[in-house]
Amino acid sequence: MDIQKNIKEVLAQLPPQVRLVAVSKYHPVETIEAAYGAGQRVFGESREQELSRKQAALPKDIEWHFIGHLQTNKVKYIAPYIAMIEAVDSYKLLAEIDRQAAKFGRNIPCLLEVHIAEEDTKYGFTFGSCRQMLEEGNWKELRHVTLSGVMGMATNTDDEEEIRREFRSLRAFFEELKAAFFKNSEAFREVSMGMSHDYPLAVEEGSTMVRVGSKIFGERAY
Repeated sequence: MDIQKNIKEVLAQLPPQVRLVAVSKYHPVETIEAAYGAGQRVFGESREQELSRKQAALPKDIEWHFIGHLQTNKVKYIAPYIAMIEAVDSYKLLAEIDRQAAKFGRNIPCLLEVHIAEEDTKYGFTFGSCRQMLEEGNWKELRHVTLSGVMGMATNTDDEEEIRREFRSLRAFFEELKAAFFKNSEAFREVSMGMSHDYPLAVEEGSTMVRVGSKIFGERAY
């Protein structure tokens, strides 16, 4: 597996305004070091213990994104260093991130995870519940988190039209939220969508950040 070559190939397909999050979960430190050697600095992890172990072992200029379901009781462990939490799926979680970030004098960028896939999944706001949370307005009092955009996963299917439709719906929802709640926010600008099997479609539909794992690192190592 030539990780450096794989990264170059993915980057060659991305416009300059789209950032690559290299999804390193389940892969050992050595593979991350190889990607780091190719210049990659943004990595995505989804388990707190695995992430904390890697963060301690790897260079400190790595920007770690938490991309999985985050339990509120795990926030305190990643609050000192996490660069972005991409999967905020409740106000309760957002408030806990704010509370823990405050202890370290930090402000943590967060994305609102929106459930756009046809598949049943436990996580992510519906469009309606996300609107309702924002309309209630409690998030405006939080001083140690910044809402920076939305994140979603398309259905795992070969039907390109369905995937495009789902990505398009997330991009449109982002535009709706931007106009309604974040008109004056420079920070609210990310649409994180697209993974190894569908990121070219996501980019065409307005993604600003893609989360690519197996295309770079191969299938999971453990």
